[in-house]
Amino acid sequence: MSKARIYHNPRCTKSRQTLALLKERGVDTEVVEYQQTPPTAKELKEICAALKMHPLEITRTREDLFKELKLSTEDERSDAEWYKILQANPKLIERPIVLYKGKAALGRPPENILKILPL
Repeated sequence: MSKARIYHNPRCTKSRQTLALLKERGVDTEVVEYQQTPPTAKELKEICAALKMHPLEITRTREDLFKELKLSTEDERSDAEWYKILQANPKLIERPIVLYKGKAALGRPPENILKILPL
């Protein structure tokens, strides 16, 4: 079985539930605590491509940090600029994100990841 990768925040209930679901399914999983080891801009681009989302869609816009950085959902920024912002401020990355066999899912709710896992 291929290894899954979860971008995980151990302080987040949904992230812990998603990791538990992977373990229950017996999926070998690489855990990336993305706040300690932020994904690169290139990795973020790959994640967004796999999710079929733009970087703003994986951005936690309700975080105080989003407001502190004077960011807005109306900002006319390129995807590349958003990738740089997310890399520099990993707290703004939505979690958890699971990658498996070239597919990706956002674990909100945790059951979302079932669509990319084997039966």
